[in-house]
Amino acid sequence: MKNYLDFEKEIKALEQEVDSLKSPFGVEGISEVDTNKIKNTQQEINQKLEEIYSNLNSWQRTQVARHEDRPKANFYIKKIFSQFTLLSGDRYFGDDKSVIAGFGLIDSKSVLVIGQEKGEDLNSRIERNFGMMRPEGYRKCIRLMKLADRFKIPVISFIDTPGAYPGIGAEQRGQASAIANSIECCMSLKVPNISIIIGEGGSGGAIALASSNKVIMLENSIYSVISPEGCASILWRDPSKSLQAAEAMKLTAKDLLKLKIIDEVIPEPLGGAHRDPENIALDIKNSIIKNLKNFENYSRDEIYDHRKAKFLQIGRDKGFLESSDLSKGNLSYKETDIRRFTYHLIKNKYIYGGLGLVVITALITFLS
Repeated sequence: MKNYLDFEKEIKALEQEVDSLKSPFGVEGISEVDTNKIKNTQQEINQKLEEIYSNLNSWQRTQVARHEDRPKANFYIKKIFSQFTLLSGDRYFGDDKSVIAGFGLIDSKSVLVIGQEKGEDLNSRIERNFGMMRPEGYRKCIRLMKLADRFKIPVISFIDTPGAYPGIGAEQRGQASAIANSIECCMSLKVPNISIIIGEGGSGGAIALASSNKVIMLENSIYSVISPEGCASILWRDPSKSLQAAEAMKLTAKDLLKLKIIDEVIPEPLGGAHRDPENIALDIKNSIIKNLKNFENYSRDEIYDHRKAKFLQIGRDKGFLESSDLSKGNLSYKETDIRRFTYHLIKNKYIYGGLGLVVITALITFLS
């Protein structure tokens, strides 16, 4: 049974019409299938999909990112990687079912695969905790990322979570420190790590695994510090203002690419990834292979510096570049000439103000 969003009511009616036209059993018994009408209706569906999905607002994209039929991490892992070997446990507390992790092959190369999994039906969603990871999940990922780094194996992560699990048990077991340690581990890796946001990229639950050399988003996925409902509740004390919150937060792939928070957007099939999962899985696979090839000639230190500079560059005009003192291996900030000049004027405003008064006084005296 297909699931439809609020703004897809017309599409739902048309697809139900197509289904009834395809059935040879009508009210008058067996009848001939009208193929021309089916074709025309299908064209009308495609036109409606193109019209709707080319004008989605941020809140509607959030709804698409959360769509029940949207392909999950487990689907992509099965389609993209071969010989996948599942590994479990953090060696401290237990195993977290909300994250799938293990080693597999892509294009005959070994990679570590990490996928936040929401589940396909009610029972699996409860088992997977709706993709909300607990501390043991992050510690499992840290353990495996360190193992991959030791054996020079790239890391691929699929991000799809509303956020880290906020329960009392998770907090008692050190949720905050687990997230912080996961971010630190991602940033310290000297192998390429690539993150693909396939649905929701929510809060620290996402950034804990998305601190990567390359952050890639599907066209209708979202990536934000908080959910639109949470933001609306905090700012306006009204969760119904989710649309305004979503627009203000700039959480869509298009906005984040413009802000240089992410590195690439993978277009989705017409109507969303759930309408053609096989095709979107192939596109993701090609993107992963392409990005891994880009890092083939990088040394381990260059991979580390690339990631560090990428994150330090966010929100800067020119970012952080390698310092002239290579022995220290530090990064220094390079400002634009206009910003340096503006800063110089502000810093020396009293001096220039005094000089200005002297010049004005001299001019008045001379003219008088």
